[in-house]
Amino acid sequence: MQKWQITFVDDHGVQSVEQFDCEQQPSMEQAARMIRAKLLPVSAELDLNDLEGRTDDPTVKSLKEQNSIQILGISAI
Repeated sequence: MQKWQITFVDDHGVQSVEQFDCEQQPSMEQAARMIRAKLLPVSAELDLNDLEGRTDDPTVKSLKEQNSIQILGISAI
């Protein structure tokens, strides 16, 4: 399994990096779900029913709008 590095700006405006194991490069939505599970485990359990199907990448959108977390990039290690 390959390691991937996800670079993001957290809710304090600080650029951070987290590493995850995935078979293939994660999409922005998959990366957002992994970041949310790591940083916001309680909200990771919430259902995004109101956004899913109505917007592209609902987790990316909710992280940015509700938690001020923005993913900057995904790269292999």
